Amino acid sequence: MNILVCDDDKEIVDAIEIYLKNEGYNILKSFSGLEAIEMIKYNEVHLIIMDIMMPEMDGIRATSKIREIKNIPVIMLSAKSEETDIVFGLNMGADDYITKPFNPLELLARVKSQLRRYTTLGGAGEVERSNCYKTGSLFMDDERKIVTVDGESVKLTPVEYKILLLLTKNKGKVFSIDDIYQEVWNEPSFNPENTVAVHIRRIREKIEIDPKNPRYLKVVWGVGYKVEDL
Repeated sequence: MNILVCDDDKEIVDAIEIYLKNEGYNILKSFSGLEAIEMIKYNEVHLIIMDIMMPEMDGIRATSKIREIKNIPVIMLSAKSEETDIVFGLNMGADDYITKPFNPLELLARVKSQLRRYTTLGGAGEVERSNCYKTGSLFMDDERKIVTVDGESVKLTPVEYKILLLLTKNKGKVFSIDDIYQEVWNEPSFNPENTVAVHIRRIREKIEIDPKNPRYLKVVWGVGYKVEDL
């Protein structure tokens, strides 16, 4: 598999290349966010290791741009002083992060974990089935009633599951509160705002890294809710 390593520190890139080549991975190298974006346009890349602080374009903005082009797992590299950037980076589309200085065995474990999730959930296998739905790292298998985020199982109540399934099956489409209530409860709505809002809040608490700044389950003010098409 091809792994793109992007960091403006050449020594770090070379060190990561040594670790991963020893495990049989093919390494592509770039030294800025702009270079990384160009690299994925013309190469098959299965995973990206992306530094946060870089010249020209930082890793967070580069990850956001990459997400507009391809759905590739991204592991961010960061200094411990950049912890607030880590949260922002995860919300912008990164799948995992590791802080510098890092243990090579930990990096390798995270790489293998993300590649495993990518190959099993990322598009080639289960998602092609008509009863499986995916957006970003959110995955639903309606046959087995499974919900995962970043490969981790999420426990939902039956009503929460029905709401999330409705929105994920129709990702990008905005449903009004009345629409959601009628579809999920299968009865005419009567002042359903509080009922639906409570369930939406609980779903966000379970699937979002930062429920107050959701990546998946968005409100469209004055209209309703949708699951973002990522």
